[in-house]
Amino acid sequence: MEGRPHIAIIDPNTLAVLGLKQLLQNVMPIATVDTFGTMAELMANKPEQYMHYFVSMNIVLENRPFFTENRRKTIVLTLSLNENSKLSEFHSLCINVPESELVRALLMLQQMGHSGGRNMPPMPKILQQKILSDREIEVMSLIVQGFINKEIADKLNIGLATVVTHRKNIMEKLGMKSVSALTIYAVMHGYVDINKI
Repeated sequence: MEGRPHIAIIDPNTLAVLGLKQLLQNVMPIATVDTFGTMAELMANKPEQYMHYFVSMNIVLENRPFFTENRRKTIVLTLSLNENSKLSEFHSLCINVPESELVRALLMLQQMGHSGGRNMPPMPKILQQKILSDREIEVMSLIVQGFINKEIADKLNIGLATVVTHRKNIMEKLGMKSVSALTIYAVMHGYVDINKI
């Protein structure tokens, strides 16, 4: 589909690549995410078409001139949160953290680079529509902030069974299966401030 931003993941670790691809597609549903195991594969597929490169540290080090030239588009995948293990001139993303932290880091990167959708094509109409009721939005907001069903029931003065029903309906309406996917949806649609998750 024309107009969709293209993102490349270049990393020989297949499992890490597949997991990151899934998360990126949740964070940016309009993006096309392509994966490459080697730099040669990327170079054979019009590397200039990509808006971002998510790249393993070793591939960046082996191909430093290319990534330095594309520094603003490059996000280095690291395995450590230690500041000394990062390349100072690049954005980096630690992939060796719990899923909720990785989702938050991706959302922070997305907001930093594209706050308010800057440089991003518009969302498809179907994704812009208001799908959830006001009450479901309140429940979703509390879910992604980490509240458990009982706390949500107390905060909203509703029964526990009602919270469970809302939760089920939210997941079904949005076609989501995890709280991580729900968190991404809530932040991307402005229902929850990223600093509250």
